[in-house]
Amino acid sequence: MNLKEQKIAVLLGGSSAEREVSLNSGKAVLDALLSQGYDAYPIDPQEYNVADLKKDGFERVFNILHGRGGEDGTMQGLLEQIGLPYTGCGVMASALTMDKMRTKMLWKAFGLPVAEMEIVTKQNFVNLDPAAVVAKLGLPLMVKPSLEGSSVGLTKVKQLEQLKNAVAYALKFDETVLIEEWLAGEELTVPVLGGKVLPAVKIVPEGEFYDYDAKYISDNTQYFCPAGLSAEREQELADLVKRAYDVVGCRGWSRIDVMTDAQGHFRLVEVNTNPGMTSHSLFPKSAATVGISFEQLVVKILELSA
Repeated sequence: MNLKEQKIAVLLGGSSAEREVSLNSGKAVLDALLSQGYDAYPIDPQEYNVADLKKDGFERVFNILHGRGGEDGTMQGLLEQIGLPYTGCGVMASALTMDKMRTKMLWKAFGLPVAEMEIVTKQNFVNLDPAAVVAKLGLPLMVKPSLEGSSVGLTKVKQLEQLKNAVAYALKFDETVLIEEWLAGEELTVPVLGGKVLPAVKIVPEGEFYDYDAKYISDNTQYFCPAGLSAEREQELADLVKRAYDVVGCRGWSRIDVMTDAQGHFRLVEVNTNPGMTSHSLFPKSAATVGISFEQLVVKILELSA
């Protein structure tokens, strides 16, 4: 069926820590679909029971929810149950990639490069030995919740004495926290659309790392696309990202974050299965460099729904 003849729900907002970002992404996606002649409607799960979508005549879903409840497999499972095709990754890939720890463990099992890390849970926090962690991973360190997105709960730890407090802070957001070696090199993000790797975007944040403010508020974070890599390095990165995307079972579209260590080696960081689609967002920036407009990108993502 012609997708323009279908009633399309744009899922936006939700109840995660990333609600505001999703509302912004959702508005941009909705406007793009409407401008292209699609019969699209904004649906906020905080105000509407998504289980009623099919009953209310919806035939397809553009899921632009960010974070828990929208990107973690639960919404995908509900849509599978009621039989509605939706954009983005399926249940398993969504659930897996929301969990940074398990994603990295899977990548590592396949021989793909990730940062060295220690794992702390609420249960074993009392046994945390900061000196042992620093002896193993060095300083500075990155502390992050395993299940949050949009850089919520992150801390850069520069001194041994700061580590315990940083872990305690991250545990406010999640049951599991990662303490990772600091990756001192470049920060890159690489979109994948329908299995095709798009050009990498290099991120140069105003502060010491790409935190929530740098992502969504600051106008001083710089983005470079093309990223300034040699053709060989860009190809090496694209090959790595495609393997990482396939290993976790992504489909439709996703964005994979990569950093380089002090020696310049690539290290996989995480997967964004519903990347941001706001004015600050990186997927549209990359797509634009290969001639894909924002409206064309939105339509392509919708066409990849399954």
